[in-house]
Amino acid sequence: MRGVVARGSTRRLAVLAAAGLLALSACSSSGGKKSEEAPEGAGPRLKIAMVTHSGAGDTFWDIVQKGAKAAAAKDNVEFLYSADPDGGKQAQLVQAAIDKKVDGIIVTLAKPDAMKDALARAAAAKIPVVSINSGAAESVKLGAVAHFGQDESIAGEAAGTELGEIGAKKALCVIHEQGNVGLEARCAGAKKTFGGDLENLFVQGTNMPDVKSSITAKLQSDKAIDGILTLGAPFAATAVDSVKETGSKAKIGTFDLNKDLIASLKAGSIEFAVDQQPYLQGYEAVDQLWLLKNNGNVLGGGRPVLTGPAIVTKQNAGDLEAFANRGTR
Repeated sequence: MRGVVARGSTRRLAVLAAAGLLALSACSSSGGKKSEEAPEGAGPRLKIAMVTHSGAGDTFWDIVQKGAKAAAAKDNVEFLYSADPDGGKQAQLVQAAIDKKVDGIIVTLAKPDAMKDALARAAAAKIPVVSINSGAAESVKLGAVAHFGQDESIAGEAAGTELGEIGAKKALCVIHEQGNVGLEARCAGAKKTFGGDLENLFVQGTNMPDVKSSITAKLQSDKAIDGILTLGAPFAATAVDSVKETGSKAKIGTFDLNKDLIASLKAGSIEFAVDQQPYLQGYEAVDQLWLLKNNGNVLGGGRPVLTGPAIVTKQNAGDLEAFANRGTR
């Protein structure tokens, strides 16, 4: 399911139909109920590992984990989390989960080629895999039973339309992780619908001073830039700083939400955000593995289960503020 917001003073989330086949070094934490008594109806205790491509400091993945831990507590699951933005190292973390004989693995497929062999070994070990967030088109081919996330191309198209509606004519699409197929699809989608000149700007997302200096330098060298699209909430805040520092008139849109971004939307320093509901991605991924183990259920019928996109602006940001303040949106 993909929600978008119509422009105007009465903006609210609406549902769009999806057509066709949609397509820290590692740090572990455990969640779920640890009492001797399992939640009623939860079934036998399971161990589920989530392995993502997250870099340090990205608040998006904190929200994903909160959703996963909430489902783990409900479902009597021991939840293990690890992450590395390097594709090869992420694959090694998947192997570590296999070695722990987990009951299920949740994985992101930002760099699907790097994950192919590790997921084949999971299949050989008869460990079911669910993918989230990135790699919807590759999910089935790599053996995942379900995928939870947004269609990145469609989300990009929605963002490109929004850039045009805020009046931008020449814009940057800031890609904070080279080789991430989902991020590249967002910018490609935005370019299709923007109607103006959209240029990709690659930055080192794990080094925020570098992100700022790259955006600042681009704004200084090209005064015609009047729009910036970032692909994560922390990078939007940095883009705001660059705009202020250079005196640019560029308007900013972004992907993803957090507490600070809601405040920026309400203040008007950021025009819009594309929300893919990361809490829901984490929650539903754990629930899917529990359902598969306990009742043989598979959500989505072999197609991705869409958690976004939805467009959030100043007009409706307040509706999500309470949830953002508690760290779940």
